[in-house]
Amino acid sequence: MEILSSILVFFAGLWAGTINAVVGSGTLVTFPVLIALGVTPVVASMSNAMGLVAGTAAGAWGYRRELAGRGRQLMKLLPASLLGGITGAWLLLHLPEKVFHYVAPVLLVLALLMVLFQPKLQAWIRSREQNPEHAIRDRSHGILLVVLVYLAGVYGGYFVAAQGILLVGILGVFLTGTMQNANAMKNILVLGVNMVAAISYLIFAFDRINWLVVLLIAVSSTIGGLVGAKVGRKLSPRVLRAVIFTLGIVALGFMIANLLK
Repeated sequence: MEILSSILVFFAGLWAGTINAVVGSGTLVTFPVLIALGVTPVVASMSNAMGLVAGTAAGAWGYRRELAGRGRQLMKLLPASLLGGITGAWLLLHLPEKVFHYVAPVLLVLALLMVLFQPKLQAWIRSREQNPEHAIRDRSHGILLVVLVYLAGVYGGYFVAAQGILLVGILGVFLTGTMQNANAMKNILVLGVNMVAAISYLIFAFDRINWLVVLLIAVSSTIGGLVGAKVGRKLSPRVLRAVIFTLGIVALGFMIANLLK
């Protein structure tokens, strides 16, 4: 890889790490850059996912204050994310890329709708829980949340891009707390997915990984993750929701354009 190409990958990783900490979808910055530089899609996806592990960890560390009191919830959801990540990584290694590309836009649209209507949906769920005639049992409610987190993990293990938006939408609706709390939990769950996916690639596809790309993205996304955590924490819930929605629309555009090729 030439020096100019390496610089492009570095800055793409820097921006990806920043927006991953704020909401997610950083892969939609790095992945197109890698493809444009001639890296094959599967190699780009695996190398990018491995490189972003460090940046995601930095973002999670930056948001650690917003995780206060969320340990029990994370322990319930993290296994679902990890299992989903393993499933998604297996799919990437065994199924044609086009299969999941048709499903990804649908999942993203659902996530964006959850983010957009999160306050109303959350209020509706809370009101039904408090109404004896329409009560939603905590157990069934919790099972649905775990299933959705698992499916987001499958998506993340396979395609990586925009899994943060999916998780913020899911967590924002089903859990109490602020969007910042949901974002902090999202960082941990995404980190888990990326780590198990990276381990899977190391074991089963070591020879298909571009290690220079991994190194460049790992270093730059770590810096970006720390910056993104500081920026994201200062955003109000309404602004953060707007940022999430905007990036999601951009991500959706990339996905649809890819399908129309």
